Amino acid sequence: MAPQYQIRADHDARTIVVYQAYSPAIADAALRAGRFVAPFSFHRMTWIKPSFLWLMHRSNWARKSGQERILAVRMTREGWEEALSRAVLTTADPAAVARAAVHVQWDPERSVRGAALNHYSIQVGISRHLIHAFNDDWIVELTDVTPQVRKAATLIQSGRAAEARALLPAERAYPLPRTLETLLCPPG
Repeated sequence: MAPQYQIRADHDARTIVVYQAYSPAIADAALRAGRFVAPFSFHRMTWIKPSFLWLMHRSNWARKSGQERILAVRMTREGWEEALSRAVLTTADPAAVARAAVHVQWDPERSVRGAALNHYSIQVGISRHLIHAFNDDWIVELTDVTPQVRKAATLIQSGRAAEARALLPAERAYPLPRTLETLLCPPG
């Protein structure tokens, strides 16, 4: 049984993959540039999610308007942990949340069919105060995984969830330093 609060992600010794859903205009421009560029907004918070299935639930497998393209954003673990070190839980004092450079919330993890599970997935909101560091210093690679998403969605719809699971990224527990675990994981 998975711990209630645990970051599960596709990661290696140097990087972690987070996911975002965008409109075709934003995704195409970012893929051409290898970084986020206009029409991406640098003046609002951007949310990154290491859970592929949570984003599939959120974007309805890339079928929601404005979320038709799924990007896998490979970023440095150093940048990921820098962001987390500056985070405030969205359940904290509203004034602290308003001042925070990074917001963290935990939402129920999802199954391949979208059912809520009994453990949580982290969502990380990077504010406009840190978004340039995210974009310019922390991103290693952007990959369009929309074709993989569409293929998996078709398999699930046709009752072939086991085949769809084979298309999902391998996610495992991320070794969070104790100081970050204490900061990010709600008590209880």
